[in-house]
Amino acid sequence: MEASLSLAEGYSIWVDGSLLGPRSTEEPRARRFLFFCTEMKILCCISHVPDTTTRIQFTSDGRALDRTGVTFVINPYDDFVLARAAELKEKDPSNTHVTVLCVGKNGASSTDNVDANLRKALALGLDEAVRIDAEPVDAFFAANQIAAFARDKGFDLLFFGKESIDYNGSQVAGMVAALLDLPFVSFATSIELMNGTAKLTREITGGKELIESPLPLVLSAQKGLAEWRIPNVRGIMQAKSKPLHVLAPVSVSPRVFTVRHEPPPPRGSFKKIDPDRVEDLVKELANKGLI
Repeated sequence: MEASLSLAEGYSIWVDGSLLGPRSTEEPRARRFLFFCTEMKILCCISHVPDTTTRIQFTSDGRALDRTGVTFVINPYDDFVLARAAELKEKDPSNTHVTVLCVGKNGASSTDNVDANLRKALALGLDEAVRIDAEPVDAFFAANQIAAFARDKGFDLLFFGKESIDYNGSQVAGMVAALLDLPFVSFATSIELMNGTAKLTREITGGKELIESPLPLVLSAQKGLAEWRIPNVRGIMQAKSKPLHVLAPVSVSPRVFTVRHEPPPPRGSFKKIDPDRVEDLVKELANKGLI
């Protein structure tokens, strides 16, 4: 069947290539116009991290976090990208599809459950979730898992928080961009989309940087990209029935291995000084060689 796409400039392109020129009123009725609408596909990559109020302890050999009694949450920086993805979804719900992905294994307790955090993300109105069933042993391993999943999915935007609050590496997003050969913008504070182009803002020393990039694009975000959102009851109920796919990891050897974690040294003794006796403070600092 022949079909055409009518352009705003008054031209018609026939799918069979038979016509490329000004639109005519004499076109046969048998030729039907098709209106194509491209779906925006967004991938939000999140991390499963200990709550910021958690008292951190390590296993006896010091090689891993002791997860006993620890409450895990969505990485706070990832909340910004989830909120921005939800805003883009709301603007054009029928033509925007948002997938949330996390590399991680469910823990033994209900407070260490990756699937539960993925459901919380879905409660913001997003479409589906994916969990790569493996511990993210290093940034290279995690980046390869994400890239392997995303490579043939046609995502227009790959969203990351600027870093995870457990290791603060800021490495995974850039590695994914390199593995997929895509543009990468780090520490974005805003993004607007227009005609297949992203317009972004980054905060830099002494000002702001305005950037344009074609899609597809990988970006990491910091505070300012969007306001955090709290799911409503309806979103929470709908999230329970949304698809959550658990996938086996691809075979990748980590590049970095943890030798040992060590807690900071305990705080030493301290001396209280009356705020009205500034001379005593100066004397104490001088005695310690600090001034």
